[in-house]
Amino acid sequence: MADWSGLALAAGAGLVGGAMNSLAGGGTFATMPMLIALGLPSPIANATSNVALQPGAIASAWAYRDGLEPMSGISVRALAAIAFGGGLVGSLLLVATPAPVFDIVVPWLLLLATIALAFGRKASTLLRARVGIGARTLIVAQILLGIYGGYFGGGVGLMMTATWGLLAGTEPHRLAAPRTLMLAMANAAAAIVFVATGMVRWLLCLPMLLGAIAGGYLGARLGLVLPPAVIRIWTLLVTAATTAVFFWRAYS
Repeated sequence: MADWSGLALAAGAGLVGGAMNSLAGGGTFATMPMLIALGLPSPIANATSNVALQPGAIASAWAYRDGLEPMSGISVRALAAIAFGGGLVGSLLLVATPAPVFDIVVPWLLLLATIALAFGRKASTLLRARVGIGARTLIVAQILLGIYGGYFGGGVGLMMTATWGLLAGTEPHRLAAPRTLMLAMANAAAAIVFVATGMVRWLLCLPMLLGAIAGGYLGARLGLVLPPAVIRIWTLLVTAATTAVFFWRAYS
């Protein structure tokens, strides 16, 4: 059983994680390592982190609600439904994944997010100049992002920012509203599976959840006034740091 210091650390990690998800994504970088440090196996820590961050994602989506708009002609409702379905599939895959396999796979997924975000703008410009990108491509990408979000969730907001920027040609600061909504939908689907399968450790989840609610809303309000360049730099730093930490965990 966690002591008071452990509960306080969980709450603090939730506060930071909720704010990170609001600003640039990558909130799992704050919450999941803390839960592992407090003694949880990595898949259990991931599931507990997912549930703890869910209310913060909802708070962020509500704060950003006025910025929701269709992308590439696809309605927000359709994208949200796709994210929810993908989240269900991904979370079921996590339930079936042994902890050692999970630890090895995650760093490579995060590396993919780092590359996509770092070079997404240039690749988007070159790609749009040579080929037409339609709604079907965006739908397929959203299915894969939803599955990834349900499976791990770490960096999925960053991957959404990079992927949508590439396929829809949208600036990162304009993607805050749809990103937070899609994160909330994929996480909601995963939370249902994780709770139903008993993967959540509620003693640490509850204080982390309360911290994430406050952090999610405060971070979203801050995100409304930050310059786009600051958001992009922060996003790159968070993604690179997340990738390095998880590679170190898996291969050190």
